[in-house]
Amino acid sequence: MTWTEKLDSFFGISEKGSTVRTEIIAGFTTFMTMAYIIFVNPAILSQTGMPFAPLVTTTVIATAVATIIMGLYAKKPYALAPGMGLNAYFTYSVVIVMGYTWQIALAAVFIEGLIFIVLSVTKVRTMVANAFPVALKYSIGAGIGLFLTFIGLNDAHLIRYTAQELLSSGEAVGVLVSLNYINVPSVAIALIGLIITIILFVNRIKGALLWGILGSTAIAVIWATLDSGAASQLYPAGFSLPSSPLSLPASIAPIALHMDFVGLFNVGAIGVIFAFLMVDFFDTLGTVTGLSAKVGDLDEKGNIPEKPLTRMLLTDAIGTTFGALLGTSTVTTYIESAAGVEEGGRTGLTSVVVALLFTIGLFITPIVALVPSAATAPALILVGLFMLSNIRFVNFEDYTEYIPAFVTLVTMPFTYSISNGIGAGIITYVIAKLASGRYREVSPLMYILAVIFGIYFFWLYWL
Repeated sequence: MTWTEKLDSFFGISEKGSTVRTEIIAGFTTFMTMAYIIFVNPAILSQTGMPFAPLVTTTVIATAVATIIMGLYAKKPYALAPGMGLNAYFTYSVVIVMGYTWQIALAAVFIEGLIFIVLSVTKVRTMVANAFPVALKYSIGAGIGLFLTFIGLNDAHLIRYTAQELLSSGEAVGVLVSLNYINVPSVAIALIGLIITIILFVNRIKGALLWGILGSTAIAVIWATLDSGAASQLYPAGFSLPSSPLSLPASIAPIALHMDFVGLFNVGAIGVIFAFLMVDFFDTLGTVTGLSAKVGDLDEKGNIPEKPLTRMLLTDAIGTTFGALLGTSTVTTYIESAAGVEEGGRTGLTSVVVALLFTIGLFITPIVALVPSAATAPALILVGLFMLSNIRFVNFEDYTEYIPAFVTLVTMPFTYSISNGIGAGIITYVIAKLASGRYREVSPLMYILAVIFGIYFFWLYWL
């Protein structure tokens, strides 16, 4: 038996209608779209006082370990890493605004991970996932698609924000969003990448997203080399051609196993754990559901089969717990995995490739740093388009189904939060069914979730 046959047998590649080559290309594509986390996560968390260099090492290790577990155990083509949004909440809300130390924040993440392990093993998370109505499940996938598009537009600075002054005092009370100027380097690179990728897609070229990223990266590097002004915009952290492609990882000793559990023994810190739980729980649930809908893993009832769902959620929980031990914020399933899915990734081999590339990336960070966010933006923008197709499964003739789906769809990108979109959709769904007298169509768990999200929104945005 050849090595390709062994891989096919272990991952069930042929059964999923894929090939080893396709899975490898999908893994490269997913890696390219999320490699930014190697530098962005440390940049955010270092503002808490944590040292930058060890955070780079920790970020890569946590990502690689969690992702390879997803590939070998759950056998799904999804990658995990410290979550964007969750790392911002960790830094700006918990540490900077609330005043907790980063050691206490890590302890909160660790406890959250343990709670998730229990909830995953006891099938509570599976019950919650399967309690969602079909309309919300498909709208979650479509909403994530729009969220990805918005992230891509933002990463490339294709859109810009201008304060709108309406009051006589000149106080800015709103924000206008408009297209940015084409002569901005990041905008130009993103548009070039978008054109390259579209041309490849319409001609059915395999690896279109990956080639688009590599092509626009090459142009960005040449431009940045010739123009220091463009370099400063394409690479805000600084640009220079590496003298060597290799680098040794920093020790994680300054941040690993530095959790402060004593500081958790107060009411405020309990609220922090609750917030981490809510955001991570529903971000992961939404991402897994949306990606599964795109892959075609939902059954006739719109549910993810119990065994693979449990394994995916348990992998996510283990990733969070392990990440906290290493010294990073919550590890979660990445929506950028959709890029690899769109390239045809259907099995855990895609995840294994991503994990291996992150491991290699730990030693070639100077090369990885050459890929600007503007080069990966086109992939995210187009993946949003493909995931939007899920909305066609929603019943547009039934307002009690369509309105909650619409609320879910638009809330995610406009509030920059998957969990906000899910919560708003659940609450709207329950209200719509009650108002129409069709309350029996709502499962008891959905009523409970609506109340929980009501409390969550009240605590987060009112108190």
